[in-house]
Amino acid sequence: MTAVIETHGLTKQYGGGQLAVDRLDLRVPGGSVFGFLGPNGSGKTTTIRMLMGLIEPTAGRAEVLGSPMPRSVRKVLPQVGALIEGPALYGFLSGRDNLVRYDCADPTADPRTRRARVAAALDRVGLAAAAGKKAKAYSLGMKQRLGLAAALLQPRKLLVLDEPTNGLDPQGMREIRSLVRELAADGTTVFLSSHLLDEIEQVCTHAAVMAQGRLITQGPVAELAAGARGRLAVLTPDPADAARVLKEQGVTEVRVDGEKVTGELPDQDTETAAINAALVRDGVRVRGFGLERASLEDAFVALTGEGFDVAG
Repeated sequence: MTAVIETHGLTKQYGGGQLAVDRLDLRVPGGSVFGFLGPNGSGKTTTIRMLMGLIEPTAGRAEVLGSPMPRSVRKVLPQVGALIEGPALYGFLSGRDNLVRYDCADPTADPRTRRARVAAALDRVGLAAAAGKKAKAYSLGMKQRLGLAAALLQPRKLLVLDEPTNGLDPQGMREIRSLVRELAADGTTVFLSSHLLDEIEQVCTHAAVMAQGRLITQGPVAELAAGARGRLAVLTPDPADAARVLKEQGVTEVRVDGEKVTGELPDQDTETAAINAALVRDGVRVRGFGLERASLEDAFVALTGEGFDVAG
C-alpha cells in the first residue's frame, strides 16, 4: 500500500541535549488505522507536531500525503483533520459556534453549507443535544468530542488523533472507537496516538511501538502480537500448589485468578511438557494446560522488558 506518512531519520533534540525523537523511520500505509503506541513521554506528541509542521525537526525528513513537511503545510493540512494535545476552544462560545469558527477559518469550506456541516459533525460525535451549551461548561470528554467534530467538518484523507479517548467514560471510548472504524471504512487513513494497549489492539490494523524516543517495532497488529510468546496458563482446583510448582520450574510473573494460574516462561526454548509433568508429579490436578494467545502487551514487554499501561 502507498504510504500516507513516511519518515526517515526523523529527530528532535531540545536544549540540553534531550532527544525527544531519535532517528525515527516510520511508514503508515494508506487506508490503515495506525496505532502510534508508547508510554507518556515516549516522543509520540513531538513526532505528531513535526508531522503536522508545528515544529521543525532537528534532523531527518518527513512526508505526509506524499509531500515534504513542513515545507508543504499549506498544501497538506487542508486534507488532514487533527486533534493534538486537546482542542483549542473558546469557552464563552457554544459548541456549535466553536465549530462555526473552525469552519470559517477553512478557506476551502463552502459558507452556504456551513450550518449543515456543523450539525452533521456534532451529531456524529454525539454532541447534538449539547450544541447550544457553552464550551466552558463542557466536561473534558465533551471537549474531546468537540475537537473530533472540528476535525471531521470536511472529508479528510488523513485523520491524526493524539490520545482521542482521553477523559471519556467507557461508553464514550466505545463510541469513538466505533467512529474511527467507520472513518476507516469510508477510506480515511487514521493515525491514532495512544498510551493504552487495549485501545490499539481493539481498533487498529497496524501499529508502531515507541519507547524513550525510539521506534521499537512497527507492522500489522496481528503480526506484532504473533511475534511474542503467550503466557502459560494452568486450570486447576489446586491453584496455590500449581503456583508453587511453576515458580520452582523457573516460571516468572505467576498470577492466580481463581482456578487459573498464569506465568511467563523463562525463555522461548522452555519445554512446556516438562512443566506439565512436574505439576502432575507434585499431585496438582491439571484440568487445562497450554499457552494463551499472545497480546500486544506481551509483545511490548518482550521487546522492551518494561510494563505498560493496558487500560489507563
